[in-house]
Amino acid sequence: MKIISWNVNSVRARIENILDYIKETNPDIIFLQEIKTQNENFPSEAFKNKGYNSYVFGQKSYNGVAFLSKTKIENIKNDFIRDKLKQSRIITGEILIDKKKTKLINIYVPNGNPVDTEKYEYKKSWLTSFIKKVKKELTINSNLIISGDFNIIPEEIDVYDFKRYENDALFKLEIRKKYRELINLGLNDIYRYFNGSKQEYTFWDYFAGSWQKNYGMRIDHFLVSSNLLENLRSININKKPRSKVKPSDHTPIELEIN
Repeated sequence: MKIISWNVNSVRARIENILDYIKETNPDIIFLQEIKTQNENFPSEAFKNKGYNSYVFGQKSYNGVAFLSKTKIENIKNDFIRDKLKQSRIITGEILIDKKKTKLINIYVPNGNPVDTEKYEYKKSWLTSFIKKVKKELTINSNLIISGDFNIIPEEIDVYDFKRYENDALFKLEIRKKYRELINLGLNDIYRYFNGSKQEYTFWDYFAGSWQKNYGMRIDHFLVSSNLLENLRSININKKPRSKVKPSDHTPIELEIN
């Protein structure tokens, strides 16, 4: 089974790139973030024609998350946490992996910049609520796959120049500590689990030739509970979609499961 996570930065603007990617890689499940469309305008028919069910939690012009899946995802919900701004940032569902009931949690964490504004306070409170709910969820189901755009650079190695981001909402120490809190609940950063100290990125800004210069950062992650580690085969950051015409500024991460 191949599970993908990809912040597409507008599903309708990137539809051709997404369909090309599906044709080339044939994933089983895709976690989409920042779809930037309401449910009724989501291109479900285009994905249905490729064999995918669409499960959507949309929002007009901003945010939004969705699953695309070849098989049915059970128990779809969009109320995992109570978002005080009522933004569409989490969708959850359940599948079986090796007869283990596994909860899929697709997230788009607030960016939080600028740090001296309410946006940063919102990010902190959002993450606090999310961590509390994940901790509670693990007492009910110890098989979790959390993926999406975390808007967190976990370590210095995960960005091309960490000094430039020390006061950025993606890299501030208290935000990175929130990420560590999640890990300490019994989750594993699967990119690091397979790749040690390898340096790769999932996001390159549109400005100043960031893609061409490889001025990137790793802010899209798969966190997986320890119970499922034996089922994992590999993880890959596929940079090819970022090189396309009219790309998203993020690129897909690909998790292979036995």
